[in-house]
Amino acid sequence: MKESKKPSMKEIDYILEIEKVKKEADQLMMNKLEEINDLKNKISDLEESLKSKDYFEKPDYQFLVDENHRLEQQYLEVKADNMKLARQIDDQINKLRKSGVL
Repeated sequence: MKESKKPSMKEIDYILEIEKVKKEADQLMMNKLEEINDLKNKISDLEESLKSKDYFEKPDYQFLVDENHRLEQQYLEVKADNMKLARQIDDQINKLRKSGVL
């Protein structure tokens, strides 16, 4: 009969250390899986929340869109008026220069 060799203390310590590292790795993996599940749940919640918010049909949103269009139109009109006034001022200054006043 072959006699089984007893592991040395060094081998036992090594095996125990490996088991300890495995347990720590397992725990870290479980924590990461929990984090992943939590994040998936948050994503699902946000997607549901987004689906429930139909901004395009809400009066507040439509008001803001209309107001934005109105203000853009007003801005373009003011800009066009400003350019016309600048041309008029240039014309007036050129007339004054030609007449010798300036």
